[in-house]
Amino acid sequence: MSIIGLFLNASLIVQLIMLALVVISLLSWGMIVDRYRTLKLAATSSRQFEDKFWSGVDLSKLYNELGSRRIPPSGMELVFMAGYREFVRLRNQKGTSAGAVMEGAHRAMRVVHSREIDKLENHLSFLATVGSTTPYIGLFGTVWGIMNSFIALGSVKQATLAMVAPGIAEALIATAMGLFAAIPAVIAYNKFNHSVQKVENQYDNFVEEFSGILHRKAHSATEG
Repeated sequence: MSIIGLFLNASLIVQLIMLALVVISLLSWGMIVDRYRTLKLAATSSRQFEDKFWSGVDLSKLYNELGSRRIPPSGMELVFMAGYREFVRLRNQKGTSAGAVMEGAHRAMRVVHSREIDKLENHLSFLATVGSTTPYIGLFGTVWGIMNSFIALGSVKQATLAMVAPGIAEALIATAMGLFAAIPAVIAYNKFNHSVQKVENQYDNFVEEFSGILHRKAHSATEG
């Protein structure tokens, strides 16, 4: 009646379902660890960059510092670099209005913003799928195992609990494994989805605040 013994005595279909659930669970945990590290790094990087940005550092100096750094910029840093690069390029073009400069800079930031959020949301759909489907996969294995147990009992004149219990136990393991895969995936998905929304709000706020700074610079250059 050990778990390994029940697995070995289960039917081929139930064994395949159990193996599939183990593989899915391992993949899910790998993605959970990866998303945890990625989102934590994104949040920390955003806070550090905002501290430096609002410290009063010169924007061109900050842009050059990020471009020459050994560690490639990411997240909010890329949003800043895209907006400032497009701002400088359009401002140096003769005949470009302040409105056109701001529109181009804002559009460049929104494009990079969207790409960075897509990176943060990577694998979240897989976790959502695992959380919603693996209980049903395990339940299918349970139903199949119990069905085979009752079919086998049909050929026996006198059924006893000792004959029924192993078949039902091995079938219920599939449901337990499905829940074991689903519960961490659902918890992680909800947690990571909330974390992505928080980072996205940070990016949105920065884009609007930085756009205000560039707007003042664009109009002061035009008036000058």
